Amino acid sequence: MAKQFAQIDAKLQAFIEQQKVFFVGTAATTGRVNISPKGMDALRVLAPNRVVWLNVTGSGNETAAHIAETNRMTIMFCAFDHAPTILRLYGTAQAVYPRDAAWSELIEHFPPLPGTRQLFDLSVDLIQTSCGMAVPLYDYQGDRELLNQWAKNKGPAGLEDYQRQKNLTSIDGLPTHLFTE
Repeated sequence: MAKQFAQIDAKLQAFIEQQKVFFVGTAATTGRVNISPKGMDALRVLAPNRVVWLNVTGSGNETAAHIAETNRMTIMFCAFDHAPTILRLYGTAQAVYPRDAAWSELIEHFPPLPGTRQLFDLSVDLIQTSCGMAVPLYDYQGDRELLNQWAKNKGPAGLEDYQRQKNLTSIDGLPTHLFTE
């Protein structure tokens, strides 16, 4: 049932672009494994072995802390409608911050989102699909605007204050490198 691919072809890219949600998995060498659901039109396939996704301010910043220590990342997509499919992208990632040279080029691929915090640039070394026949069917009803509204209400100064309070370390105490101090 599972098939492996060396790169993202046009068919796999089309599947990725149709998904409204994806899941990111990371882990440091010790501590907790993190799996985060993502949405908000925040992922782009830039090349057959390169994916970039935009991360906005949230309750934690586990992915950044894990990537700083061990750069392994898995992104998973599930078809919740139509033909059952699970697609995983395995690779190594780096965090890109607004202070980094690559930021201006990469951020251009995304719509402006309030609370933008960092990008993750994934170098994909393995793609695997599997059946997904046990994944239930769900109907997409629309995007939630709650996080965008929360970020707008905080404003730039409020977001920075929140990030300094909540996003500087992982739940295991690892640094996220969000700020350079």
